[in-house]
Amino acid sequence: MSLSAAPANPLRAYAAVTAAYWAFMLSDGALRMLVLLHFNVLGFSPVQLAWLFLLYEVAGIVTNLAAGWLAARFGLAATLYAGLALQIGALAALAQLDPGWSVAASVVFVMAVQGVSGVAKDLSKMSSKSAVKLLAPAEDGGLFRWVAALTGSKNAVKGLGFFLGAALLGWAGFQTAIWSMAAVLAAILLAVVLFLPAGLPGRMKSAEGWSGWRSRDLRVNRLSLARMFLFGARDVWFVVGIPVYFHSVLSDGTPDGRREAFFLVGGFMALWIIAYGAVQAFAPRLLGGRAQPEAQITRKAILWSGLLVPIPFALSLAALLSDGPALWLTIVLVAGLLLFGFVFAVNSSVHSYLILAFGSAERITRDVGFYYMANAAGRLIGTLLSGVSYQLGGLSLCLATAGIMAAASWLAARRLAAD
Repeated sequence: MSLSAAPANPLRAYAAVTAAYWAFMLSDGALRMLVLLHFNVLGFSPVQLAWLFLLYEVAGIVTNLAAGWLAARFGLAATLYAGLALQIGALAALAQLDPGWSVAASVVFVMAVQGVSGVAKDLSKMSSKSAVKLLAPAEDGGLFRWVAALTGSKNAVKGLGFFLGAALLGWAGFQTAIWSMAAVLAAILLAVVLFLPAGLPGRMKSAEGWSGWRSRDLRVNRLSLARMFLFGARDVWFVVGIPVYFHSVLSDGTPDGRREAFFLVGGFMALWIIAYGAVQAFAPRLLGGRAQPEAQITRKAILWSGLLVPIPFALSLAALLSDGPALWLTIVLVAGLLLFGFVFAVNSSVHSYLILAFGSAERITRDVGFYYMANAAGRLIGTLLSGVSYQLGGLSLCLATAGIMAAASWLAARRLAAD
C-alpha cells in the first residue's frame, strides 16, 4: 500500500483534525443526554431507553470494519468530512420526531437516527486517530503525547456536550436544541473544509482489497478484546443505570423538579467525562514520562486493567446494603464513579497509544478500524446490559455486571504479555 504524502505543516493538520473532532464530540455528547433525558421523562423503561442506543453501537461495529477501507481508498479527509455531514443529517432527522407517535414508532425512528449518528461518530473517530499516527513526530515520545492530547481533549469536550445537552433540554426544549446543534455543526464543517491543509494522508493504491480488514497482528487482536470488555464495563452503568437512578433520586416529579434534575444529572455526567479526559491527557506523565519501551507500557496496561476490577464490585455492594436512596449512598457513588473514571481513563489512554504503536503505518486505518470495531462491540454489549441489568436487579446488579466486564478486560489484557 502506498500512502499519500503528508501535509507540509503536520502541526496545522493535527490542529485542524483536532478541531473537527472536538466539534463532532460536543454534538455527540449533547445528543446522547438530550435523547436519554427526554425519553426518560416521557416514561420509557430502562430497557426501552437502552434500545434507543443499540443501533448506534451496531452501526459502530459495521462502520469500523468499513471505515478503515474507505479511508485507505479515499483518504482520511474524505471520511472526516463524511462523519460531520452525517451527524448534521442525523440531527435534522431527529428534529422531525412527532410527540404524537406511539412508543414503538418513536423507538424505531430514534434507533434509526441514532444508527446514522453511530456511523458518523466512528468515521470521525477513525479518521482523527489514524491521522495522528501519520502526523505525530517519531522522536521523544511524540506519538504517545499527541494521542493523549487528542483523546483527553476530545473527552473533555464530550463532557461539556453532556452538560450542554441537558441544559438545552431544560432551557429551550427538545426540537430547538436539536436544530441549534445542527446549525453550529454545519458551520464547523464548512470551516474545516476551507481550512484543513491539503495532503492529509491515508489513501492507498487500489491493489489493497476489502478482504484485508482483519488484523494480522495478535497483539492488535488481544488489545481489541481487552478494549471491548473495558468499554462494556463502563457503559453497563454509564448509558442507562446511573443517569436514570440519579434522575429518579433528584427529581420530585414536578416540571421544575425535573428541570433541576436535568442540570444535576447532566452536570455529573459532564464532570465525569471532563475529568476522564483530563486524566487521559495527563496519562503519559502519570505512567512515567516519555520514550518508554513498548514492553514497559504494555506491562503497565495490564496492571491498570487489574486495578479497575474491584471498584464496581465495591459500589455494587454499597448499593445492595442500602435500603433505598440515601445521602451516604449518593456520596459513595459519586466518589466511587470518579475513582472508576480515573483508572478507566488511564486504561483507555494506554490502549489508544498501544493500538497505534502495534499497528503498522502501511495499514494503520485498517488496524485502527478493527480495534474500534471491538470498542463499539463493547459499547453495544454494555448498552444492552445497562438497561436489562438495571430493570432486573436495580443499581446493584448493574454495577456488579460492570465488575464482571472489567474482570474480563483484565484477563484479556494479561494475554498482551504472552509470547
